Amino acid sequence: MAMSWLPAPQEPLLRVAVTGGTHGNEMSGICLVQHWLRCPEELKRPSFSAIPILANPEASAVCRRYIDQDLNRSFTDALLDSEVTPDEPYEMTRARELNQWLGPKASNQAFDFTLDLHNTTANMGACIIVKANSSVFALHMCRYLQLQNLELPCRVILFQPSGEFFSLDSVGKIGMTLELGPQPQGVLRADIFSSMRALVASSLDFIELFNQGSAFPAFEMEVYRPFGEEDFPRTAAGDLAGIVHPQLQDRDFEPLQPGAPMFRLFNGEDKLYQGDRTIYPVFINEAAYYNVHTAFMKTEKIVASVPALPPLPSAPTRPP
Repeated sequence: MAMSWLPAPQEPLLRVAVTGGTHGNEMSGICLVQHWLRCPEELKRPSFSAIPILANPEASAVCRRYIDQDLNRSFTDALLDSEVTPDEPYEMTRARELNQWLGPKASNQAFDFTLDLHNTTANMGACIIVKANSSVFALHMCRYLQLQNLELPCRVILFQPSGEFFSLDSVGKIGMTLELGPQPQGVLRADIFSSMRALVASSLDFIELFNQGSAFPAFEMEVYRPFGEEDFPRTAAGDLAGIVHPQLQDRDFEPLQPGAPMFRLFNGEDKLYQGDRTIYPVFINEAAYYNVHTAFMKTEKIVASVPALPPLPSAPTRPP
């Protein structure tokens, strides 16, 4: 499928940030950033040094997703430009600080690249979330991560909100999110930690290759495009009336066919998927989404055609 991508950068990417702890109970990014703040050499490359940032230190200190509101939903222009008040939510104050540090959002002064690290309780494996209208550079980085980490099911989600982009990774000129699971909230798993660390290293390696003048050919890749959410079955009072069906649990990115079971009601009956097309559920039974009435996100799988990534005009051309 032909899609519209923003053009590639015309200068080296020198201002790079790696953020963790945007949600204060997602431990892989928190612990990696804390380590890199003590030992930053791992984030250095010949042409640049990435800056590690603990995005939500207050929530991380108490191992909570957030203190007052979700930081990763706080980067819209309306919120960032709203009047400062003495009693505003902590995450709103922190969003302004991060926007001043990494941005201003969508400006020429913004960081060249922002990589935000997240965990999910869902069985997502390794997942990369990029904006649906992202730079062609981001899609080539996704492809590079897939090729350099063949042991990981490294899938790509093209995310397009109904309104303005609101996440931390939208502050930089180019941004993307690494989402790894399954990992319980407040828990650090060795396999997830190691996989995230390897993906960050590959991301920085790709930036270095680009900065040194490498060119990358066009390609096609499977991507998943969200188009809605599915809530749990509920009573008239809004209480849960069922759970994710055993045949759907832990099957993120797998096809859900019309007529297949989605939920098992507490009375023992099954609720079937009544759609007219195959969908690919993701974030199935994500713990953080219970309060927003989401049992899973619905996506469609498409094949995206990604044009070549040319070398920087001022750099000597190197093969990828």
